[in-house]
Amino acid sequence: MELFNVTRDIIQRQIKERNTLQFERRYHVIDPFIKRLGLECELEGHSGCVNCLEWNEKGDLLASGSDDQHIILWDPFSCKKLLTMHTGHTANIFTVKFLPHSNDRTLITGAADSKVHVHDLNVKETIHMFGEHTNRVKRIAAAPMWPNTFWSAAEDGTVRQYDLRESSKRSQILVDLTEYCGQHVEAKCLAINPQNNNYLAVGASGPFVRVYDVRMIHNHRKAVKPSSAPGVQTFCDRYKSVPDGAVQYYVAGHLPVKQPDYNNRLRVLVATYVAFNPDGTELLVNMGGEQVYLFDLTNKQKPYTFLLPKKCHSNELQNGKSMANGVTNGIHLHSNGFRLSEAWPQSSVPSELSPYLERLKQQANDAFSLQQWTQAIQLYSKAIQQAARNPMLYGNRAAAFMKRKWDGDHYDALRDCLKAISLNPSHLKAHFRLARCLFELKYVAEALECLDDFKGRFPEQAHSSACDALDRDIKAVLFAKTDNSDEKKTGSTTPIRIRSSGRKDSISDDEVILRERGYDYKSRYCGHCNTTTDIKEANFFGSNGQYIVSGSDDGSFFIWEKETTNLVRVLQGDESIVNCLQPHPRHCFLATSGIDPVVRLWSPRPESDDQNERVIEDMEGASQANQRRMNADPLEVMLLNMGYRITGLTNSGMASDDEENTEGQVQCRPS
Repeated sequence: MELFNVTRDIIQRQIKERNTLQFERRYHVIDPFIKRLGLECELEGHSGCVNCLEWNEKGDLLASGSDDQHIILWDPFSCKKLLTMHTGHTANIFTVKFLPHSNDRTLITGAADSKVHVHDLNVKETIHMFGEHTNRVKRIAAAPMWPNTFWSAAEDGTVRQYDLRESSKRSQILVDLTEYCGQHVEAKCLAINPQNNNYLAVGASGPFVRVYDVRMIHNHRKAVKPSSAPGVQTFCDRYKSVPDGAVQYYVAGHLPVKQPDYNNRLRVLVATYVAFNPDGTELLVNMGGEQVYLFDLTNKQKPYTFLLPKKCHSNELQNGKSMANGVTNGIHLHSNGFRLSEAWPQSSVPSELSPYLERLKQQANDAFSLQQWTQAIQLYSKAIQQAARNPMLYGNRAAAFMKRKWDGDHYDALRDCLKAISLNPSHLKAHFRLARCLFELKYVAEALECLDDFKGRFPEQAHSSACDALDRDIKAVLFAKTDNSDEKKTGSTTPIRIRSSGRKDSISDDEVILRERGYDYKSRYCGHCNTTTDIKEANFFGSNGQYIVSGSDDGSFFIWEKETTNLVRVLQGDESIVNCLQPHPRHCFLATSGIDPVVRLWSPRPESDDQNERVIEDMEGASQANQRRMNADPLEVMLLNMGYRITGLTNSGMASDDEENTEGQVQCRPS
């Protein structure tokens, strides 16, 4: 935790006026404030679920939109209602946005009636109504650089652009995802980069998030002849709606492979919210059906997965780009499969940990011994933050991930194993755990080759019980695949797939290439549950984005440290589901809403206050329950949301992958 000298900083602020902004940013949100965060007040006035919240730029106004089709303007500091207005929508309002540079006079709303409305708050009138979308409008974004322009994302798969200066008062299609992903794709959320308004992030159906360069698309428009169809304006070429280089994809590396399994279990992957950090260098994604992910937009990294078919490996390609010697992330991708790189940097023996970090590591090891996997992971992560080049910490955290087995844990373990090996090529346990992770991630052939590589490097372990057990598991799966393949070849009938001739339901070749070029995440945040609603937000909290906040299906909202990914606070924010979390732009002040017809405001409470009744003390228990909830049968989840208690949700439903308990001498305990 960063140390602060408040007295010194206050004196400096008084002496030097230029230190005022620095003081404000430094003390916007700090750890003591997070620990004292509690309910300030409840804003009552809506008669339905409150689906969207928006602060104005100064932070002295808060707008809310609801299922009751009204917007309300609040004074957050006096907790008073300033204005109530019916928007003219005929269905639930999902998004609300102040138009920049309008002196907080213009407010934009989007709703389930497929309409976008623009309102003048001074006269309480709807001044523009746009109806070009053909499905629910889920999110609106605006940019200070273009004060009369804004964008909308809707479930018809399009992102539309609006310019209030144009006399036609019609919107134009900026991005049409249906040209790439088929008619069933739905755009769910979007956000503008605060530092460079040319970049627009779009979340939609599936695990991929896209960042578009609006400037390049505008330039592309000039070279494309407008459509001649009456009443339709578009600057998308029918066959090349987005020019080359105008979009970059981001995806958690394990999700494309896991998606078919999720689909079979009726578990939908969809980005429900995207947000840039204040510096515009990071992108936060709340992935419905999964976890919260943070992507680094400057230091991008390729996924540790094998998205390309085998035939591409012989051409030494990964994610559409050639690589010297076919190496990516320390892995050789040859035509004959998987092999660890022989060219690992020969790291020197890591220096000993400081006494403090040694104690921290021992505490993590003790938690591991007690099977407190999450506690162990958090302690290892805290140590790694201060000793980022210690391979033992990465190897131990990988072991804890593999034991916990939450969604995505095996992929994080794989990343930690590769990091440990890059720092210490002789890390025996990391090599073996890597093979196990590949097997659990369904890369069975690669797991076998990795295990063979391990046996060659460490022949004394080649016949250990752990090696033999993993070898049997891998070969059993490979033989089962061979048998299934033979049965299909000898089958007398071939299933016929019927498709509608008038609909485009498959992804395009361009989409395949763009997905292969996607970049992986930097950090992952676990504990919440996001399966029931598709408007659940996750946001940066603090002027430097030092905390991450997200709503959850259990009625709580979760707060994590951004750098360590450790969960630091859980608060009960709704009787059912918390969907919206909007941090105040200048103060440690948070607005939340959900299924309840109220808006709740949260701020640090006085130290003299009694026990905060809304604090969830058992954060690990809440996280485990949410993990079980995400993996539960959809019918059981529906019953849970109706208030029933399902006793059948045991720990057996907690893991998305299974792992043998037999580990033998290779990985019986952390180092």
